Amino acid sequence: MINLYNTNIDTLSIHRVGNKSRNEAIFLSEQPFGMNDEVAPLIKEFFFKPFRDKEENYYQFAHEIDLEYNDMYKFATEMFENPSNAHDISKKITKHLFEQSNHPHIKNGEVYVTYLTNLTIDNNPVDAIGIFKSELQADFLQFEEKGTTLEMILQHGINLNKLDKGCIIFNYKKEEGYKILTVDSNRYDARYWLEHFLSVDAFEDENFITKKYLKFCQNFAKDVVLPAEDKKEEVMFMNRSVNYFAKNDQFEETNFLNEVLDNPDLIPEFKNYKVDKGEKYSIEDITSFPIANAAVSDARKSIKNVINLDTHIQIKLDFINPESAEKYVEKGWDEEKQMYYYLVYFNKEQKS
Repeated sequence: MINLYNTNIDTLSIHRVGNKSRNEAIFLSEQPFGMNDEVAPLIKEFFFKPFRDKEENYYQFAHEIDLEYNDMYKFATEMFENPSNAHDISKKITKHLFEQSNHPHIKNGEVYVTYLTNLTIDNNPVDAIGIFKSELQADFLQFEEKGTTLEMILQHGINLNKLDKGCIIFNYKKEEGYKILTVDSNRYDARYWLEHFLSVDAFEDENFITKKYLKFCQNFAKDVVLPAEDKKEEVMFMNRSVNYFAKNDQFEETNFLNEVLDNPDLIPEFKNYKVDKGEKYSIEDITSFPIANAAVSDARKSIKNVINLDTHIQIKLDFINPESAEKYVEKGWDEEKQMYYYLVYFNKEQKS
């Protein structure tokens, strides 16, 4: 978990990068930007709002040979070790970004490199480096009084409600390649920012593993439980899975399978499915790990708990009280109508 609410922007350097394939130039400011009290809160909201609103999927700098060969890892380490030299290092970062800006789809724009203090990540106070880019500009109107007439002036600039690209590099877990959060609002050049500029991989911490394991369980439910059982059991398997993660701090695969799979015949099916699909989710060799509560909460929101019937009727099962569906919902077959049915027991209807 991160906290950006009390973050200070100690230095802000603003540069501009063009597209090399279109022979557009790079512009490097000689001095850092001097923020005033009027601009500071607007800029902070522009930079940080996308990170407060998004799911925390962390990355880390990576290189197939050694981290020291990753340019951005070297620049980040240099800045963390010598924050007073942040502006000069920001020029190196911007030049590196310019060198990656050679695909026709990449847009020119302003680059903001900041040194940040007073952040927390995983309850640890740390410094960080923020790198942000604005690309898409919009028309806006200004008005000016001229005598007895109000003149309308059309101007062009960036929208402070939308950051195009950005990353925050936390001075945390240096040996693994630092913990990094990144956003990219424009999907037409996805590889440019993550792969070519930052050169990052997913940070495989407990948050990453918890999410991946729950995603794996979702696909097992769809591919194996649903064909072997029915839609209700698919939903209930995921219900029990999420509840197991929610009530435990440590995941143990044997305990998990015994608790969430009502049908013992599905346990070997689960293990075989993991052999076939585990590598795709980076969980092939994982049988025990600490559970990240935030990842469980995110997963619960995305898991469907509705049975859709071809008679245009929906049955919504309660994930908070799963025992109700186990005790009070039965599935059967009506010989006369030649149709399946769900039998639902209740005492009285609840007022909505």
